[in-house]
Amino acid sequence: MSLFFKIAHEPIDRQALQAPLHLSEAGGFCSFEGWVRNHNEGRAVNGLDYEVYEALATAEGRRILQEAQKKFSLSAASAVHRSGALCIGDIAVWIGVAAPHRDAAFKACRYIIDEIKKRLPVWKKEHYLDGDAQWVMCHHHEDVADR
Repeated sequence: MSLFFKIAHEPIDRQALQAPLHLSEAGGFCSFEGWVRNHNEGRAVNGLDYEVYEALATAEGRRILQEAQKKFSLSAASAVHRSGALCIGDIAVWIGVAAPHRDAAFKACRYIIDEIKKRLPVWKKEHYLDGDAQWVMCHHHEDVADR
C-alpha cells in the first residue's frame, strides 16, 4: 500500500503523480484537480498565494490518506497541495486514488478532498484585477447535491 502526501512549492506534475498509481491489483483510478479560477464571490481574480503550515499540513495530509485507505480499502493514494504564488489555471491541489473497484476510488477521492479542505492549515490570499488583495477563508463548502 502506497500513500504519498506533500506540499509542493513548484507546479504539480500530474503525470508523475499518476504513474505510481497504475497498479495491477487496481481496477479503478480516480483523480481530482483543483484549479485556480478567475473569480470568487463576484470578484475578478488574477492569482492567489497559499501559505501553509507545512509540518502540520503534511502530518494531517498523511492521516487523511491513512483514513481513506482504511475506510475504502485502497491500493494506493496520493495528494499534493500547492504553496506559494499561483496563476489562473494552475493546479492548486491534486488527488489520485487507485482501488480494486471504481466505487471505492470515487468515494475515496471525494473523501480526501473534503477532508483536506476541512483540516489542512492553509491560508489563501486572493489578488484581484482591481489591484486589491485579501485573505479569504479556505473552508469546506457543502455542495447542493449533499443537501
